[in-house]
Amino acid sequence: MHFISTELEDYIEQHSQAEPELLAALNKETYQKILLPRMLSGHFQGRVLSMLSKLIRPTNILEIGTYTGYSALCLCEGIQAQGVLHTIDIKEELVDFQRKHFDKSPWGKQIVQHLGEATSIIPNLDAKFDLVFIDADKENYITYFEMIVPKMNPGGIILSDNVLWSGKVLEPLNPKDTSTKVLLEYNALLKNDPRVETVLLPIRDGLTVSRIF
Repeated sequence: MHFISTELEDYIEQHSQAEPELLAALNKETYQKILLPRMLSGHFQGRVLSMLSKLIRPTNILEIGTYTGYSALCLCEGIQAQGVLHTIDIKEELVDFQRKHFDKSPWGKQIVQHLGEATSIIPNLDAKFDLVFIDADKENYITYFEMIVPKMNPGGIILSDNVLWSGKVLEPLNPKDTSTKVLLEYNALLKNDPRVETVLLPIRDGLTVSRIF
C-alpha cells in the first residue's frame, strides 16, 4: 500500500537532504544482487534515521535486523566518537556484503556484527543503549521490546519499523496472519505502556518513535 502518491514521495525526496554517495552505491548494489531489495530503508527513511540519530547523539546503538547495512550506516551518522553500534541478523550470506560497505564508511570500526537469533544475543550485550532500531521478524516485536527496555538509558529512543504493515493493521484480521496480529498488539502496547511515550509516523511502512521515561 502506498500511503501517499509516488509523485508526492518524489517531491519529498527532492526536498530532503540528498542521499550520501556511499549509501546510494549500497542501495544500487542491493537492488542488483540481493533478494527482496524493497526491505532496504531507502533514501527518505534513511535521512529520517540519520536526523534522529544526530539529534539523539547516541553512544550505544542497537539494531535488530541488519539486512544489507543501509540503516546501520544511517544511524551511525549521529554516533559519538567513542560509540558502538551493535547490529544483529540471522542471514550468514549477508555478513560479508554488510562488512564491505561498513568498512568503506567512517564508522567501520564502531560497527559490531552479530550473527544469530536476536533473542539469544540481546541478553548477552553488556551495554546501555541510547537508540534502538527494530526492523526484523514481526512475530518477535513484543519480545524484543520487553528485552530491550531494561537495557535502555533514561530518555533513550526505540524506533520500530513496518508498524503499518502495508495497511493490514486496518483490515479484518486473518486468524492465520501472525505478523499482523502481533503488530496490532505491539502498536497497542507502545500506546499504553507507561514506560514509554510514543508517536507513530506514516513514513514508508510506518515508523514508531518511542521515548523511554
